[in-house]
Formats: sequence, structure tokens, C-alpha cells
Amino acid sequence: MSLQMVLYVGLGGAVGAMARFLTMSAIGHYFHGSLPWGTFVVNVVGSFALGALLEIMALQWSPSPEMRAFMVVGVLGAFTTFSTFSMDVYYLLDRGAILQGVLYTTGSVVLCVVGFWAGMSLLRGVLA
Repeated sequence: MSLQMVLYVGLGGAVGAMARFLTMSAIGHYFHGSLPWGTFVVNVVGSFALGALLEIMALQWSPSPEMRAFMVVGVLGAFTTFSTFSMDVYYLLDRGAILQGVLYTTGSVVLCVVGFWAGMSLLRGVLA
């Protein structure tokens, strides 16, 4: 592992974290309620983006290892928030919102997997 690789991941992480903050702030401003919609949206969008990006890299584009680390580990790793998702589920369940916690967990997992598949499938159809 080189210093250059670490710097690419760090720069990508900064970009992804800022994008997550801005997205979650915008979602929170427009959608109020008992569910953490900002986290939900970034997880679904991030999963779709990762699927699409990996498909592009598999079929048509071979970026340098540094660029791949910048995008996949840095940007998308910081943008998606599974650790925050886990915290949100915990707090929903902790305050007794069992049904909301179960629906949030199920919806997040299913839609993130579907988002990943859709991103790959869309780009596979476009690029193949």
C-alpha cells in the first residue's frame, strides 16, 4: 500500500462524506417524520451507484488502482452509511418503534440490494 493510494482514498472519503452530509441535510429539510429518510436515501443511491460503477469497470473502463480506490472505497464508502443505518435501527427499536424498525431494516436491505442489481443491470444493458 502506497502513500498515494492512501491519499486517493482520503480525498475520495472527503468528497463522499460531504456529499452524504449535503444529501442527508436536503432530505431532512424536505421530509420530516419518524424514519431517518436521509440515511435510507444515501444507502439506496449509494448501492445503485456502486453497482453501476462496478459494472462500468468490468465491461468498459479499467481505471488505475488509485482511481478505483478513490471512487469505491473513498467516495462511495463515505457516502453510504451502513454504520449510521445500524445506529438508526437500534434507536428505533430502543424507543419501542418495533414495526418502524422492522420496516426500515427490511426496506433498506431489500432496496439497497435491488439498487445494486439495477445499477449493474442498467449499465450492462447500456454498455454491453
